[in-house]
Amino acid sequence: MASKDRDYSNGEITVHWRPEKCTHAAKCVTKLPKVFNLKNRPWIDVTGASTEQITETVNLCPSGALSYTRNS
Repeated sequence: MASKDRDYSNGEITVHWRPEKCTHAAKCVTKLPKVFNLKNRPWIDVTGASTEQITETVNLCPSGALSYTRNS
């Protein structure tokens, strides 16, 4: 089965989304809807907020479905 994992980069960071881990706690869409918006495709737009705001929100993900790496 093909992986549905997705990566989204703004140049400074890459946000990793692992849908199989998602528990739908909705912390991302509640805290930062300009970046995490289920009505949009793709649903993650890393240009919608600052890197700091995105990393703060990703750190709230209780399931680990969202993570990030800093780009060098």
